[in-house]
Amino acid sequence: MSFRLSQRDKDIIGFINQFRAVDRDSLVELFFKHLKSPINACNSVMVRLYRLGLIKRTQQYSPTVYLPVDAKIKKNSQKILHFLSILDIYKQMCTYSTPKQIIVEDKPTGRKGGIEPDLFCIFKGSPFWIEIQRNQYSEQKMQDKINLYEEFFFSDEWKALHWQPKDRAAIFPSVILITPVRYAVSSEHIRIIQVISIDELMEKYRSSAKQQRDGRSRVSSSPSNGIKINLT
Repeated sequence: MSFRLSQRDKDIIGFINQFRAVDRDSLVELFFKHLKSPINACNSVMVRLYRLGLIKRTQQYSPTVYLPVDAKIKKNSQKILHFLSILDIYKQMCTYSTPKQIIVEDKPTGRKGGIEPDLFCIFKGSPFWIEIQRNQYSEQKMQDKINLYEEFFFSDEWKALHWQPKDRAAIFPSVILITPVRYAVSSEHIRIIQVISIDELMEKYRSSAKQQRDGRSRVSSSPSNGIKINLT
C-alpha cells in the first residue's frame, strides 16, 4: 500500500512515538488548535492514521489515547496514565517555553539500578531531570533516589552525555520532583527542586527575579559544580 503523509502526519506519529501515550485533547492542543474546527480535524487525521496501521489506540480512556504502532503495553495498563502524566508536564512547560532535547524515561547510566528520571529536557536554557511522583513514598525511599543521582554525579559519566554543550563546561542537570508532598531530602552536590507543578516552579523563579532586581544576582546557582538556572 502506498500513501502520502503530510509533515503534520509525520510530526504527530513522531510525537506519539516519543511520549508513548498521547490523548486526543493533547493532540488538538498541540497540532490543531489554530484550525476552525480543531477537534473534528484531529479526529479525522487520527482515524486515518489508525486505519493506515501507523498508530494504535485505546478507547478505554476518554478521550481516546493513541499509542505507537509497536507499543508493547496493554491498552488498559496503568503505565498509560504514567506516560500521560509526563505529557502533562511537557504541556505545562510549553505554556512558558518549548522544552528541547526531550527524553522520556531517560536512562543516562545505561544500566539497571541507575537513575531513571521520567523526563529529561532543556527548559529555558537549563537542563533538568524530572521525577513525577504520583504516589507518596517514604522519606528514606526518596533520599535513596537522590543518593543515586549523587552517585551518578561523582561518576563523571554525565559529562559525556550527548546534549552537553560543546563550547563550555559540562552541566549536571537540576532534579525536579513534581510532588504534592514535600520530602526532607537533601544533597550537597546536586540541586533539588520540589514543586507541585511547572506553574509553581515558574512562580518561584518570578519571585527570585524580583529579589534579583532588588540587588541580588540575576542567576541563582547551586552547589553542584556551578549549575546555573535562569527561568525568568
